[in-house]
Amino acid sequence: MKTINDFNFKDKKALVRVDFNVPQSADLKVTDNSRIQAVKPTIDKILNDGGSVILMTHLGRPKGKVSEEFSLKNIVPEIEKVLGKQVQFCPDCIGADAENMTRNLKPGEILLLENLRFYNEEENGDVQFAEKLSKYGNAYVNDAFGTAHREHASTAVIAQFFPSTKFFGLLMEKELNAIDKVLKSGEKPVLAILGGSKVSTKITIIENILPAIDHLIIGGGMAFTFVKALGGQIGNSLVETDKLQLALEILEKAKVQNVKVHLPVDIIIADEFGNDAETKEVDVYDIPDGWMGLDAGRKTRLLNHDVIMNSRTILWNGPIGVFEMPNFSSGTIALGDSIAEATEQGAFSLVGGGDSVAFVKQFGYEDKVSYVSTGGGAMLESLEGKELPGVKAINH
Repeated sequence: MKTINDFNFKDKKALVRVDFNVPQSADLKVTDNSRIQAVKPTIDKILNDGGSVILMTHLGRPKGKVSEEFSLKNIVPEIEKVLGKQVQFCPDCIGADAENMTRNLKPGEILLLENLRFYNEEENGDVQFAEKLSKYGNAYVNDAFGTAHREHASTAVIAQFFPSTKFFGLLMEKELNAIDKVLKSGEKPVLAILGGSKVSTKITIIENILPAIDHLIIGGGMAFTFVKALGGQIGNSLVETDKLQLALEILEKAKVQNVKVHLPVDIIIADEFGNDAETKEVDVYDIPDGWMGLDAGRKTRLLNHDVIMNSRTILWNGPIGVFEMPNFSSGTIALGDSIAEATEQGAFSLVGGGDSVAFVKQFGYEDKVSYVSTGGGAMLESLEGKELPGVKAINH
């Protein structure tokens, strides 16, 4: 893997693609700066070498139109706060201003270019647009794992203009190593925990990771498709009736690969989808009509705990209950506690995918697991076995 540690950036201008697509409040203040913090080590390394940094990113979905709401000038104060350095801002990402400001950039200085997605050419993967951007630097660094699965100008196309000076940033290196640990080099037993609502969104992941894992915990809404396929009564619980046969095929493939699948055994059910609904705990195969499963039961939590504590490498993608409602968050909290305990005892734990990441941030598990991925879609596509366009561009 060709990373920035293989290069000295003294007197070089590094064009660094970052993912500063950060959440903002109504008055456009940054509400979560973790994506900025994640790339600080990369920026520091280049500056400490004696190089300068030109940052490129997108923000939101302006769809090729310039807009005040999606201007990166609104996030400059937060970037300066995290980096502890002054950041120059260019009001365009191509054109005369960008050419002048990049040309005059001195070693140790940082320049942020305006939102790349103010141009449709970015998302269209336009070669000429990528070439214009490439003129600003002598080296290209991709540290935007969150967009590595997109074939965009600044992530997958631009690298061709830097045949010998294209590198992964330190965040990208961490992300790719974490996934590699789960799929290839992790200490056994390897456990995958898949939750969330739909089997259909996880099929390719399951099929790709089966050869690499020893245990698979299936929870959340997607579990009911498996329970119904096995003949259970699931009441009004979430189900994909067109995926019942597929669920049975997945269980059969797991058996062939010697992967032990753990489905819930009991469930907290509710008479309606709401935090104040009436609840009871029942066998997962015996949910009465008019009731729906919204959280893992106590026996399931204990069984999950045992599997987690006996695993050395853990991948977690997707909650196992409707954690957004306090009355149905206990199962996912118990899961988080078990993973935190296993991690403390030396297991490697990787958390990825939008809802799981939202959960660990909301409930304070970020520092209790080994690694929290910064890229939802990119991580899922990596787990599906795809080579991401942004990764391929550096590797080839």
